[in-house]
Parts: sequence; structure tokens; C-alpha cells
Amino acid sequence: MLPNLTPDLDLAERLFAALRDRTFDGVGVTREAYGRGERIAHELVRAEAEALGLEVSVDVAGNMLMTLPGVDRQLKRVVLGSHLDSVPQGGNYDGAAGVLAAMAAVSGMVRAGFKPARDVTVVAIRAEEGGAWFPCGLPGSKAALGRLPAEALQTKRLDSGRTLADHMREEGFDPDAVARGDCILRPDSLAAYVELHIEQGPVLDTEEIPIGIVTGLPGSRRLRAARVVGEYNHSGATPRRYRRDAAAALAELAHRLDEYWAELDGAGRQLVCTFCVMATTPEAGFTKIPGEAIFQLDIRSADAGALDLMEAELHRLVAQIEARRGVKFELGQIMASPPTPMDAAVHGGLVQAAEELDIEFVSMPSGGGHDAASFAQAGVPSCMLFVRNQNGSHNPHEAMRMEDFAAGTAVVLRWAAEQAV
Repeated sequence: MLPNLTPDLDLAERLFAALRDRTFDGVGVTREAYGRGERIAHELVRAEAEALGLEVSVDVAGNMLMTLPGVDRQLKRVVLGSHLDSVPQGGNYDGAAGVLAAMAAVSGMVRAGFKPARDVTVVAIRAEEGGAWFPCGLPGSKAALGRLPAEALQTKRLDSGRTLADHMREEGFDPDAVARGDCILRPDSLAAYVELHIEQGPVLDTEEIPIGIVTGLPGSRRLRAARVVGEYNHSGATPRRYRRDAAAALAELAHRLDEYWAELDGAGRQLVCTFCVMATTPEAGFTKIPGEAIFQLDIRSADAGALDLMEAELHRLVAQIEARRGVKFELGQIMASPPTPMDAAVHGGLVQAAEELDIEFVSMPSGGGHDAASFAQAGVPSCMLFVRNQNGSHNPHEAMRMEDFAAGTAVVLRWAAEQAV
């Protein structure tokens, strides 16, 4: 290992400042997927890559690859990166930190005269923030690997009402080639993928640990359009024994499922359970017993067994509450996705790099989904590294400290260099 192989933090700080200045919306930053803000971000990063002398190419879906050539170009390449889009009025670090960490790592290699044995590619991925723009999961990274289902191209962007294919084409890309599965990053040509990302929760900051090395990405059980049907009746004239109160039934379900979550948590089963929406309908008015309530439920865990337990408890509680309260739950389709474990060897390599650099870390599951899931599910050895972050994510108050970013980037650089010798 070259003693002067250190990340180029000046490059990263310069790009963070430029991204904030160019995509500030008056409150936070907005880098809409397949739109102006994301385009600006890609242009800024591309200019830095070209200044470094990296080989720059753009695939049919607009994902940008910036490659430091290796000695043997037939070897499988190492890929580092993340996404550059953001949620509306979001923070400057979610996604961008991973791209800029990769750029800082590769710039450190260039600056030190380090010639990797294999190609090292920085990837700036499109449209990761699917929930904010396109209601489909990770279309950019799936397209990068030739695995985006053709029907996903007809998904409509939430703000414009126009399809993903339309927006791709407008930005100069080729949705027809995406539908065919054309790609540059063939999964069988990749040695590994590593993605740095800010932690989206409070664990690292609360426990005062700068970085986390991710063990797995969560699977989920999701109800997007569930409801409880009871009976509307007069709120003053109906005794309790005659009520079929949909709101009370939903409240009981939320309370009892939360209690079961506490039991699993106490037994060491890591998961989260969120009633994202709970509401009565406008028909209830002020003097009616609610005859209907709607809800959305999001259960996530990297532990498949915990997901199964929570789903089974959900059905058990629903049956009990229906029988006692005289209501009917209509859960609709339960959307299920499996957890995605991170590659043990890549995880071990990142652990070793952190230990060699004497950087404190903890191994932890991810609470959110990320582009690393696309790579791992395509058979590419993958892992993520979280950087401590203040004030959560998906909001303009993200406050990642540069010293923590520096620590995470140093681990990424050490790991990548050791893969490329």
C-alpha cells in the first residue's frame, strides 16, 4: 500500500459546494430524477472526472461511468458510487456523498500515481429516489445492469404525469435500448460494488460512531391501500355495545402490533413497523362514529424471519379485532420483498480496511433500500458503508460532518486499492 494514498477531500468539498449552489431551491436542494437538477449534478461531476483524465461513458439509461483504467483491462472491474438525484427540498448529502466519496478515492489514486491492476469505475446512478419521482424501485441501477422490466418504463413521474420512458428520451437517452436490456455494467463483468451513503437514521450519531458497515438491506411487507369498514352511526346516541367503530379498531391494531414489535425488539429481532397513514374518511364529520378508516403500513427488516412473524401477527390481530368489534379489515395486496444480505467477503474487506486505519465502526443493517440492492440481486458481490449524519435524511437539514465523510472515504479507498492490486 502506498503511504501517500489518501482521498482527495478538497475535490469532494468543492463538489458538495457546487451541488448545493447549483441545485438549491430556496429551502433545500431539488435534483429531480431525469430532470434539470439531476442533469446539473451529472454535468458537475463529469467535469471533475474529465479533469482527472478518467474515461467517461454514459449508458442507455443515463447512468454515468467514470473509469480509472487498470493494468489488465480484462479483469472484472471494481465499482464505487451511488446516486445524484434527491427528493424535493432535500438535503445535499443523500446519494451525492457516495458519488463524491468514490470520486475522492479515485482522485487520491490518480494523485498518488497508483495504477490499479483492474479498472476502478465510479458510477453516478440515475433515479434512485423512486418514491419521490417514479413509483418504481431503483430504475436507474436496474437499467445499469440490464435488469429493468420493460413495463417500468411506463411508470409516470409523480409531478409531471409523464412516463419514465418520456423523461429518459427527453434527457437524450434510449428507453427502447433499456427495454432490450442493453447495458455497459454486465453483472458478470463486475468484481464488486461498494456504496457509501449517509445513515438515514440516528443510530451512529446517538452512539457516537463515525461509520457503519452494512450487513444487509431490508425486505418489507407493505400495505398501500388498506381500510377498515365498520358502520356510521350517531356519535351521541349510539352506546358502546352497538358501535362498529372503524377508527377504534384501527387504533387497536396499531397499538397491539406496536406491542408485538416491542416483544421482538426485546428478543433481539431487528425490524421497524410504521403506520404511515391512519385516517377516517370525510364522511365521518364531527357527530358520526367513523364507519370507515384507511391506513398504510410499512414493515421492514433485513431479517426474513422477523418479517414473517410480523405478518402472521398482523393477520392474527385482524381476526381478533374483527370478531370483537364487528368490523371488517380489507388489507388489499400485501407487497412483499425479500431482504438482501450484503456479501460477506466485501463486508469483511471493509471491516479490515477500517481496522487498518484505526477508524471506529459498527456492523449494522440498513433501514432503507439503496442501489446496492440492485447489484447484489444481480449476483454482484456488494456492500454499503454508512457515514454518521445529523438530522436524518430526505430533508434540507442533513448535516453530515466532513470528518466523518473523510473517515468513510478513507475506508472505501483502502478497500478499493486492496482489490486492485
